[in-house]
Amino acid sequence: MIAIVDYGMGNLKSVQNALNAVNIQSTITSNNEVILNCKGIILPGVGAFPEAINHIEELKLDKTLKEAVSKGIPLLGICLGMQLLFEEGDEIMLSKGLGFLKGRIEEIKGNVKVPHMGWNSLKIEKKSNLLKGIKEGDYVYFVHSYYAVVEEDGILNSYVDYEVKVPGVVSKKNVYGIQFHPEKSGDIGLKILKNFGEMIK
Repeated sequence: MIAIVDYGMGNLKSVQNALNAVNIQSTITSNNEVILNCKGIILPGVGAFPEAINHIEELKLDKTLKEAVSKGIPLLGICLGMQLLFEEGDEIMLSKGLGFLKGRIEEIKGNVKVPHMGWNSLKIEKKSNLLKGIKEGDYVYFVHSYYAVVEEDGILNSYVDYEVKVPGVVSKKNVYGIQFHPEKSGDIGLKILKNFGEMIK
């Protein structure tokens, strides 16, 4: 069973529907005990970084997620959920993140359309179990205005070129992050979710 963390911000049902499509059981919950008793955790997210981290802290989910990670439970952050895995974000105001990964979240700047919205092709940096069966150039769907500036060697698995180097998939031990929306990325996105499900069996 995978816990989809409900902290009041996120496309929870669409993530669950995507998991159902690849026969992975899940529950949408904000119950700390339930989360710690699941074999895997997905932290989704849509919205602003400071509001999200405030909600998580109010529900004491930050402590729960840190306990889960320390116990070796696989954690997958999606979109804003991935950004929250890093140390800090500067959206609206400087806010501390969960701190599982070294780096910070910054606004996309340059001669590109913001938000970065639509399909983009992945470049593979480093193998990951999450990317099993995913090829260089496979297309996935993004919707975001901020991106992760990675400050830790070896955690970047894939990225896209959008004038800046936008991390697509990151991982460190049992912590994984996806900037794009797997539930909107067709067969490639479903394959990645299926890979996560295989990892927790």
